[in-house]
Amino acid sequence: MELCVALDLSTKEENLDLIQKIKEHDVWLKVGLRTYIRDGEEFLKAIKKINPDFKIFLDLKLYDIPNTMADSAESIMGLGVDMFNVHASAGKRAMKTVMERLSTYESRPIVLAVTALTSFSEDEFRAVYEEDIATKADQFAKDALEAGLDGVVCSAYESTSIKNITSKEFMTLTPGIRPFGEDAGDQKRVADVAFAKDALVDFIVVGRPIYQAKNPSDIVKRILELI
Repeated sequence: MELCVALDLSTKEENLDLIQKIKEHDVWLKVGLRTYIRDGEEFLKAIKKINPDFKIFLDLKLYDIPNTMADSAESIMGLGVDMFNVHASAGKRAMKTVMERLSTYESRPIVLAVTALTSFSEDEFRAVYEEDIATKADQFAKDALEAGLDGVVCSAYESTSIKNITSKEFMTLTPGIRPFGEDAGDQKRVADVAFAKDALVDFIVVGRPIYQAKNPSDIVKRILELI
């Protein structure tokens, strides 16, 4: 299991300050939609200047028609990130089109598909997808596997089932991790590190418990020790 630190602070300067504080740790950094729209490619370069060994997860959740998604994925190839995601709701054909486009390169980032956002409650999810979260997440995972992706983004509660119906090598990345029982905030399906480990999760994403701490480096160290 690997730790991915979410860079969700309100300014570029705050995010860079956080990165400086945790630069000695072997972690992934998650650059989400707000941060990338605001700070762009230059922010990705700034991360590498602080520590070139940091691995970057670009969390944009691509969701569009197949060709546009493939074009966007190809553009992401030029950013030098190590992992990015698409939305499984775009469909198997769209995901397959992305992977076919990336297959022309000698190497590529890890590509994951978002199943069900961890902010969804069961009722909210059913109102959109007319299905329960666990069933739909399994279906999305199967679609992603058949389309050639490397894994999915899901909650820790879906990870075990997804591993069972795909393979142990099919990756799961789980947001909504509260390592020490912190408040769930706007997340609905949260879990701690022990639960995620039991669920065979490959990547855990932690944001607020790290960047709201007085000593973020100490929190990262404690999480890595749990992992």
